[in-house]
Amino acid sequence: MSTAYAAAPLSIKSWAEEDRPREKLLLKGRAALSDAELIGILIGSGTPSLSAVDVAKLILNAVDNDLNALARLTVKELQKHRGIGEAKAISIVSALELGRRRKEAAPVVKTRITCSTDIYDYIRPHLLDLPHEEFWIILLNRANTIMKKIQISTGGVAGTVADPKLIFKHALENLASAIILVHNHPSGQLKPSAADIALTKKLQEAGKVLDLPILDHLIFTDNSYYSFADEDLL
Repeated sequence: MSTAYAAAPLSIKSWAEEDRPREKLLLKGRAALSDAELIGILIGSGTPSLSAVDVAKLILNAVDNDLNALARLTVKELQKHRGIGEAKAISIVSALELGRRRKEAAPVVKTRITCSTDIYDYIRPHLLDLPHEEFWIILLNRANTIMKKIQISTGGVAGTVADPKLIFKHALENLASAIILVHNHPSGQLKPSAADIALTKKLQEAGKVLDLPILDHLIFTDNSYYSFADEDLL
């Protein structure tokens, strides 16, 4: 007498690599994943007979595939589902809460640099009232919108060192299209020193080679500023 046996469900590890949720996300991007696959990643593992994605599908079916209804479930309610312990339930609740908070958060308005005053106003909170010198760079995209500000160095009352290699390393890593240099003079002296001028020229020449133009070098004081671009020194 022959006996037929049902095949055991396949685990995620036995799937084709491009169909595994984590690998699929890396290969095709997050938008390619279904809701069940995304939740499966959060769960991490299933049961002896169900994959993590299978468990996720059962959870979604219980709320008619409504993510808003899923977000209203408590940790205790999620634990009623097979394969979901406290840790996995907390992961799901946390992820959905982050999504809710993202919806409520106001979008960040990025600053666009159109003149030297824009630079001064943007960097002022970081350099105002400092008793020592600091050197910063502001990285811009092609639309002259600020991507990032980075402190390069901090020094004493008389000066600070700005390493060109470090400056361009940051710019290249962030895929910037242009750089603005800024450093402060705690003494209130607006006139650039010979060292300031030499450094600016050195960075300007290096920027031409790397297609990373130096748009301005601002000397900051608490009450005013000096712009190399405004003074036609760039």
